[in-house]
Amino acid sequence: MLRVFKPTWMVESVFHISPQKLKRHGITTVLADLDNTLIPWNNKTSTQRLRHWMESLHAAGIKLVVVSNNNPRRVKHAVADLQLPFVAHALKPLPVGIKRVLKRDHLNRGEVVMVGDQLLTDVLAANNCKIKSIWVKPLVKTDLLPTKINRQLEKIVYRLIRKKYHLQWKEDID
Repeated sequence: MLRVFKPTWMVESVFHISPQKLKRHGITTVLADLDNTLIPWNNKTSTQRLRHWMESLHAAGIKLVVVSNNNPRRVKHAVADLQLPFVAHALKPLPVGIKRVLKRDHLNRGEVVMVGDQLLTDVLAANNCKIKSIWVKPLVKTDLLPTKINRQLEKIVYRLIRKKYHLQWKEDID
């Protein structure tokens, strides 16, 4: 049962994920959560750091797509200056949003990775959809109430999977 929460990789920050290492693993598309993964949840727009990382992905031939549980207006406004494709109301941990992107963009599951800051939504959704996942630490320590509740449950699940699978945070994917 715990296997459904096990990320493929655990990386300190989304911005530490190397496009070259993604390419070595056959990744052509990164699906990424928005809030506290790509930008702080309380930011209204993108950051220079995100633009730089996105450009490095693009230079490596890797596509970036936002897959967020947030509402379409919030996501559209947050990524407007980046002109990123996105799926809002993704319903993670259900695989609905991820499957929508896979079908819409004609993607091979083996070439896709989901990056997110929550085990109980992002990683579980990736595992439910049978794609690789990268769990990253949240960009800021504050959260909205529903996420605060998730984080408490996440701590319990993390302790269990860390012990069972000997997981460790790393600077980048292997």
